[in-house]
Amino acid sequence: MSGSYFPRQNDVVPDLNDLKLDFQDNVESEPSDDSDYQSKLEVEFDDESTRRRKSSLVPNEYPRTRPVMPRKNTSCIVHSLLEREGKSPDAEPSHDGIAESRTADKLAEDEEAMTRSRLLTKKELSDMAWGVRRLSKRLAGIKMKLQVRTIFILTKAHDETLIANTREVTDWLLSSERDTAYTVYVESTLEDNKLFDKAGLLKKYPSAETRLKFWTPELCARRPNLFDFLISLGGDGTVLYASWLFQRVVPPVLSFSLGSLGFLTKYDYDGYQETLTKGFRDGFTVSLRLRFEGTIMRSQKRDKEGVRRDIVEELVGEESDDHRTHKPEKTHEILNDVVVDRGPNPTMSTIELFGDDEHFTTVQADGICVATPTGSTAYNLAAGGSLCHPDNPVILVTAICAHTLSFRPIILPDTIVLRIAVPYDARTSSWASFDGRERVELFPGDYVTISASRYPFPSILPPGRRNEDWITGIQRTLQWNSRQRQKAFKEWVKSK
Repeated sequence: MSGSYFPRQNDVVPDLNDLKLDFQDNVESEPSDDSDYQSKLEVEFDDESTRRRKSSLVPNEYPRTRPVMPRKNTSCIVHSLLEREGKSPDAEPSHDGIAESRTADKLAEDEEAMTRSRLLTKKELSDMAWGVRRLSKRLAGIKMKLQVRTIFILTKAHDETLIANTREVTDWLLSSERDTAYTVYVESTLEDNKLFDKAGLLKKYPSAETRLKFWTPELCARRPNLFDFLISLGGDGTVLYASWLFQRVVPPVLSFSLGSLGFLTKYDYDGYQETLTKGFRDGFTVSLRLRFEGTIMRSQKRDKEGVRRDIVEELVGEESDDHRTHKPEKTHEILNDVVVDRGPNPTMSTIELFGDDEHFTTVQADGICVATPTGSTAYNLAAGGSLCHPDNPVILVTAICAHTLSFRPIILPDTIVLRIAVPYDARTSSWASFDGRERVELFPGDYVTISASRYPFPSILPPGRRNEDWITGIQRTLQWNSRQRQKAFKEWVKSK
């Protein structure tokens, strides 16, 4: 999706070249007219930090087995900026529309290249995280006028009220009164739904025969660049589902509040027509939410049976360079949190926590929650963790019912690679979940790697509410710091 940029009142229009994201830039390459970067910094990294971590070695879950057709007008501009310098491992190649035959050797070479591209050194991870934060800051000061053609609508397909809302929005988008002939995708389960009434829509708008389409999770995984814009109808859980559907590139998400909480749903549904009309005409402000990349690592059988194995030695000790100890199984992009807990086991979990190449501590608790700033108001909050503004580039670590008086929540920089491991001598296995989904069992010797993702979550913000919106949300939803005001003293005046 190509885009042009329109400033708010009194804003300075940045040069488009300033928005180019180069992961190899240092701070000295910042434009001199940016007041936030007037002070030049020089950062040096230790030689030891350049060693590649085997825990980051993860093959692409969706290898490309066929060429992707070019869609110059329908690729997300946010992720186009991320991929501009060719640093993204999933950047789509340009094709002329002619089907390309792929041999087994070619596929193997592609898979090997994608695997190598996901190896991150400490410096590369720092550069990547800094680059995403820099782009996020730049985007926050401008409006992007998006050339929207293909719109993805996400809702709870089992809720009759929301199905009616979905049909209403779809009807409005397909109407001949719109200046643009939008292509609208709704969930495939609604195709035969009587309440959605596909036949009625096609009868009302005959031209919609080719413009009303239906998406599946497989389509979202394989062709994320197909969609220019995502409209969410529901609550925070619906927005989380959007993050789950789009594990790599996420189209800009505009969320209408039709749920219970509303930390992530910024817009009032009653004004959806005005919101969409004005936004498509004047542009949107985009906020990039930090996501985590969580990888399940499975312990591999060793040649020497009966030898006692130590998870600390295998991850940060003398055996840390042995690539045969563990093998990656699956990777997930997470918007809220990664939770490792005891599951159905009657006893508490024993968990080893590692940060980069250090063993932090041993956790004996019901579990541990590692949350993004966005997820600080979810499970992290319930477990006693800190509230954190979503603009902070940090990782929040909170124990769940720790069997100690001194395990306090900690906040770490997003440049750290965390590993949560189940030791070989643990009494029971543990269970891991990712944004509350894909719950899997971790056996003794297995672990989960957590690091900042190179695929942020672009969320559309209401105009002029960026700074106060989060504070207003926790005050409204959680009644944060709400109490009756203390009465003032009445001044006593001595009578003459």
